[in-house]
Amino acid sequence: MSVDARSEYSARYTERAGRAAALAARERRVGSWRLVLFGAGLIVAWAAFGRHLVPEWSVALPAVAFVALMVAHARLIPARRAAERATAFYAAGLARLEDRWAGQGRAGAEFADAAHPYSADLDIFGSGSLFELLCTARTRGGATRLADWLRAPATPDEVRARQAAVAELRPRLDLREELAALGDAVGAELDVAALAAWGAAPSRGSGAVLRLVAALLVAGEAAALVAWQLGAIGSLPFSIGLAAVAAFGLALRTRVRVVVKDVDRPGRELELLAALLARVEREPVTAPRLTALRAALDSAGLPPSRQIARLERLVGLLDARRNQFFAPLAPLLLWQTQCALAIEAWRAVSGPAISRWCAALADFEALSALAGYAYEHPDDPFPELLDGPARYAGDGLGHPLLPAARCVRN
Repeated sequence: MSVDARSEYSARYTERAGRAAALAARERRVGSWRLVLFGAGLIVAWAAFGRHLVPEWSVALPAVAFVALMVAHARLIPARRAAERATAFYAAGLARLEDRWAGQGRAGAEFADAAHPYSADLDIFGSGSLFELLCTARTRGGATRLADWLRAPATPDEVRARQAAVAELRPRLDLREELAALGDAVGAELDVAALAAWGAAPSRGSGAVLRLVAALLVAGEAAALVAWQLGAIGSLPFSIGLAAVAAFGLALRTRVRVVVKDVDRPGRELELLAALLARVEREPVTAPRLTALRAALDSAGLPPSRQIARLERLVGLLDARRNQFFAPLAPLLLWQTQCALAIEAWRAVSGPAISRWCAALADFEALSALAGYAYEHPDDPFPELLDGPARYAGDGLGHPLLPAARCVRN
């Protein structure tokens, strides 16, 4: 057992647990004050409008305070959840270091194969298995990649590349904590296969010509309306523009509905994925395997988090059509049509890269999981692969699933 890892985990666990408790208490206080302010607002409204005892503008005071508390409450919730996930991360680490981890993590039973030549004999998968000990990946892609590495051999060059990457990531405890805290939300919702299929599906038509025509039609309609209201022209040009906008929207209606329906789930999942990718993008790396993974993330010269942010903005604009005040104007502006065309244009450029982003993230998570084991077990060395005739030398080997106190090494 590593005393340094255990003391670091213990100190961080205590700090994160205290932070989570403090944030939860603050969240409860803010919730209570919201109820108080809501009641106070009703009383002030009654006094102002029912009895005319106070000025009518007095109602704004509790209303503004109530909105401020709503904003504060909305910020406290994700902060408290992040602290709770960090606490759970260090609790799991302490359980591994104290040999009480079996049955508490991801067993990986779905990766077991009865026909595999060694996985059953070496307890690779299942409760108390090597996979459960190693796997800190939160996305299904990361867990699958780790399972694939445990089930299949790799070339000596690939093994050395992974070892160098793990050695670089080993001391980066903050990175593993942040990936774990972010990954809980992603792992629960991310469907990598469906996301990649959406990105790679054939384009439904998003040509620049269509987007230009839509913009020109709306601009012409707006110009005709302004000129009509100023008395420069009659209503006929505006009526013609309105009819042209309606005809264009109807012509693309079926295509637009499909785009809007299909982007709903990928839009949410990419938003979650972007949080993990942005954290990976910020991490400085030098090992060849890690730099190659980082390069694989970029597409069209931009990191994926920035590309996904643009899609998020487009989806947000699309959702604006549901606003009760904006909804009557949306058809006049071809709002849904223009947003759908822009989303399809985004997918044509960035969609094919989604599978590459997910694959790179899966590799990074698997390497990070191995780095976590290396951090917690500094006395376990990497095997050294030498060129030349096949030979095997293994002094001091012990089974990693046996507690250190009971493990008899060669």
